[in-house]
Amino acid sequence: MKHSTAQTWTTNFQDQLRGTWVHRLYNDVRKAKRSLLRRSEGEAILLERYHRVHGKPLNVIAPKTFTEKLFWRMISWNRGVNPLFTQLSDKYAARTHVAGTIGDEYLITLLWHGEHPQTIPFNRLPARYVMKPSHTSQQVIVVRGHATRADLISRASDWLDSNYYWNAREYQYYRIKPRVMIEECLENPDGSLPLDYKLWCFNGVPELIQVITHTRDMSSFFDRTWTLLDLSNKEGRSQRPMTKPENLEEMIAIASKLSVGFGFVRVDLYNVNGRIYFGELTFTPTAGNMKLQPDSWDAALGGKWDLSLEDRAPSGGACPLLN
Repeated sequence: MKHSTAQTWTTNFQDQLRGTWVHRLYNDVRKAKRSLLRRSEGEAILLERYHRVHGKPLNVIAPKTFTEKLFWRMISWNRGVNPLFTQLSDKYAARTHVAGTIGDEYLITLLWHGEHPQTIPFNRLPARYVMKPSHTSQQVIVVRGHATRADLISRASDWLDSNYYWNAREYQYYRIKPRVMIEECLENPDGSLPLDYKLWCFNGVPELIQVITHTRDMSSFFDRTWTLLDLSNKEGRSQRPMTKPENLEEMIAIASKLSVGFGFVRVDLYNVNGRIYFGELTFTPTAGNMKLQPDSWDAALGGKWDLSLEDRAPSGGACPLLN
């Protein structure tokens, strides 16, 4: 009870100070300290996460498996990431790259974007749309019918006040300029939300196609010939056969173009009514919180990931863990 009372007193005291010079000074000092310790704390957190997930220390010097190389990338980027990866992880900025690489016909229609949710033109929006931030992952609101505008503005404001880097120490998100994006809501002919096709690509070669539902209760992996694989990256998700998309080859060709030059990137696409739409580029899926089963997949996919390509991104600069 004493502990609870103390917490309540502290919260009330902080509320009284909110908006004063003392509160602003406290926040400035806190931000400066957090920024100063960001790199060392981030690396320690990532090393601990790998050990917790895999039950062994990370081989930083000579990573071999896919998950080792994934954490190697996150630690390397935590020390300083090529600005290109920040651009491509920014859902708004990535649209320019995608349009220039495969054409803007693959982009989902952007209805509005901005930094001030209070100015969202709700009266001009269709009855169904998707609202999401440009600088985070897996934070999406699907609006279908009535929605309380105040709630949407509040959610969007919370997004803009956050830096997604601190969620899982994925540094490519650290310097993304926060924006709110409102896009067309993609729907299947029956009104359901589309499947998410995630193509795991290694230097321009899509090796796996992961299919998940909007509710994320199903995750199936296929190879390029659409054979269901005995692969899982998360417990508790069902795996089942699915109908091969008629335009699978077009999806593979798109993913190939978008992934050239990257040792590994996951290209996320939608396939609605025979038309393909770009979703996003993902460089550190699940922030490393995955365990590929059976273990043989971890070794096999690790062998396809050429880490020397990490040095060759257009902005240049050698990888700090290899030198």
